[in-house]
Amino acid sequence: MQRPPTPVVLACFSALLFAACTVQDEKDDKPPSVPLGVTAQAGSATSVHVMWDRAADNKEVTGYEVYRKGTKVKSLPGSKHMVDIDGLAPRTAYTFTVRARDAAGNLSGSSAAISVTTPAPAPDDRRAPSPPRQAKGRTDSGTTVTLTWQRATDDTGVTSYDIYQEDSRVHSVSGTRTTARVSGLRPGTVYTFTVRARDAAENSSPDSNSVDLTTSSTPGDYSPNTAPTGLEVTAHKGSIELSWTPPETGAPVKEHQLHLNGTLATTIVWGAQPPAGTATYTMTVTDRPGTRYSIKLRARLPDGTWGDFSAQRTVVVR
Repeated sequence: MQRPPTPVVLACFSALLFAACTVQDEKDDKPPSVPLGVTAQAGSATSVHVMWDRAADNKEVTGYEVYRKGTKVKSLPGSKHMVDIDGLAPRTAYTFTVRARDAAGNLSGSSAAISVTTPAPAPDDRRAPSPPRQAKGRTDSGTTVTLTWQRATDDTGVTSYDIYQEDSRVHSVSGTRTTARVSGLRPGTVYTFTVRARDAAENSSPDSNSVDLTTSSTPGDYSPNTAPTGLEVTAHKGSIELSWTPPETGAPVKEHQLHLNGTLATTIVWGAQPPAGTATYTMTVTDRPGTRYSIKLRARLPDGTWGDFSAQRTVVVR
């Protein structure tokens, strides 16, 4: 007589079947959503700036691919949603599309095709535009802000305005516009924006005035603002003078980190009795006149952690 299968064999068979089903269920064959809000702006006679809104995926968008007339010209990580396409021909029409990619290699459909024409080159143009004036801004939500400014002037014409956040370009718009909406920001965070004008010969203007904006906190987030406020910097011969108001922490703030051009430069330490109200610090500099510094601060909190960064200030050595 044939003996029935033992429980061990049945258990193994069930485990294998379950594992096979689990692997099949975990297979990701769903592509990301099609990128929306694609724009293409000629930054010069030979370059175009392409931007788009972040796509969505059931797991995670890990990259984007930019196509020119169906040919892939750029691959970017999922954290990026803008890119400059260089090496183009002046006075030429181009068409761009964008696709999103996930970790499983699934590609979204192509975005709407966006057309742009590069302008004519400006021969021997070495004069930069004037800086945009009276830059202002407003907070729209926890992740978006809107900036406005007055038009810059240029001897051959402004082709674009570039938006910078702490010396990194985060957005570009046409030279005919005087407003820009910046998205993808973090709630409850202070940001410092400036605007530069650019012409067809890639000459960039000096920065506009700085615009400090703090995005709205998320609902239910009642954590206090830990960033120093009112930071002002003044350049003197051989030194830079700083003044600011430390954050309200419920205890004296005895230490601040000073970051120079994005890198920790020094820690400012006071004794048992730090200054009340406005704090000041003078930093000696030995670089040649004309050297540009970007400066920001953050305070050590009573729990020993470092708070949020202040707004950033830019100064030029005298």
